[in-house]
Amino acid sequence: MKEVFFDPNELIVSKTDLTGRITYANALFCEVCSYTRAELIGQQHSIVRHPDMPRAVFKLLWDRIAVGHEVFAFVKNRTKYDDYYWVFAHITPTYDHKGTMTGYHSSRRVPDARLVKEQVEPLYKVLLDEEKSVTSRKEGLKKSYALMEKVVLDNAVSYDDFVFKLKNAA
Repeated sequence: MKEVFFDPNELIVSKTDLTGRITYANALFCEVCSYTRAELIGQQHSIVRHPDMPRAVFKLLWDRIAVGHEVFAFVKNRTKYDDYYWVFAHITPTYDHKGTMTGYHSSRRVPDARLVKEQVEPLYKVLLDEEKSVTSRKEGLKKSYALMEKVVLDNAVSYDDFVFKLKNAA
């Protein structure tokens, strides 16, 4: 597996429905992940989920956006050919003209490589190890999520504060 890079001045953009099915993918998203737009539309966004990503991060992400909060997260994604790329994602709910939540919008930037290597990857490895420390996937997620909450609270006042302390440390 090799790392794929994209221009720091560009944004990967996608939109999904409320269940996470892709409804829009910009050209850069297609280029970076090596899927055509036709291959992405209608698929679950998890089509690009890398196995190195702790499930606890996605639980937090989905829990927060489902109730209308925006979320920032460092995410390692997988390409069609099993290569990978890192992003700093900003995910927000989208609403129709009546104020009803209809889906999600994600804009992703290039994260600071040093920060990913020194802070994010080690944290995600600890979370993944915690998830794999038990045979039950459900129990593993529970343990990993509790550990993530502890790490956040030990280092910040909220998840958002934690992520931006990491981002600004770069």
